[in-house]
Amino acid sequence: MNKLAIAAALGAAFSASVASAQDQGEPGVAASAPEENAVEATVFDGDFVSVGVGVAYGPSYSGSDDYTAFVLPIVQGSLGGVDINPRPAGIALDFVPDADEGVSFSAGPMIKLNRDRVDIDDIKDEVVARYGELDTAIEVGPSVGVSFPGVLNPYDSVSVNLDAVWDINGAHSGRTISPSLTYFTPLSRGIAASLSVSANHIDDDYADYYYSVAPLNTLVPDPDALPLFQAEGGFESIGTNVLLAFDLNGDVTDGGLALIGLASYSRLLGDAKNSPFTSIRGSADQFMVAAGIGYTF
Repeated sequence: MNKLAIAAALGAAFSASVASAQDQGEPGVAASAPEENAVEATVFDGDFVSVGVGVAYGPSYSGSDDYTAFVLPIVQGSLGGVDINPRPAGIALDFVPDADEGVSFSAGPMIKLNRDRVDIDDIKDEVVARYGELDTAIEVGPSVGVSFPGVLNPYDSVSVNLDAVWDINGAHSGRTISPSLTYFTPLSRGIAASLSVSANHIDDDYADYYYSVAPLNTLVPDPDALPLFQAEGGFESIGTNVLLAFDLNGDVTDGGLALIGLASYSRLLGDAKNSPFTSIRGSADQFMVAAGIGYTF
């Protein structure tokens, strides 16, 4: 799991408490009388913005077994009926209005930056660093999803999402498809939790750019040179993450400050796992922990 995947996981964590209050009303409202069943107004009923920052500790590049800490910003909200959802180093827009109750759908464009191995100073493995910096990919495409509320309790949900993006900046010039399945539930009026499972499928161009190993540009034999490797597309990874979100005043519906904790594991597959960058210099097992703070207004 690289920094982009970590950003996505933190973004999902930051959005979890928002989704609870916006789509499900407020947990803890008594059901003894019709007047008490009415959903009270929340900070999420109109335009709102949530901003946050997280500190993550994870692999220095996809397939690395060297770990590093870094800071990630997060933005989420709704303006003029358009939802703004965080994505790895980017955002996704949702132009489909949510239903007042029942199944809801999402669809819109997304854009993100892929900066894996872009800065040689971030690559802690000296051998991998000698293979040079990569270019920043600007990835654009559609994002669609569907959410089913009230699965096991009145305030939980199961969401299925699919993101598909193509590089328009001439870096890897490839395509990725990322499906995910998330179960979210509030544990109290101020505490929320979710469990997500996701995968990433890449094409040949993407695999070649990030996982193929070319000869080092040297006139003499290099004892640290990795064996040549030609990577092909397929499923790059599968993973899961668990998160907890805590509203600091105990009420998620009125906005304000919230704390987030997240732990994640992913396993590289196919040629992402078989690449010498992973199999010799790194590890297919990718772990991550993160903590963040956000404010909704």
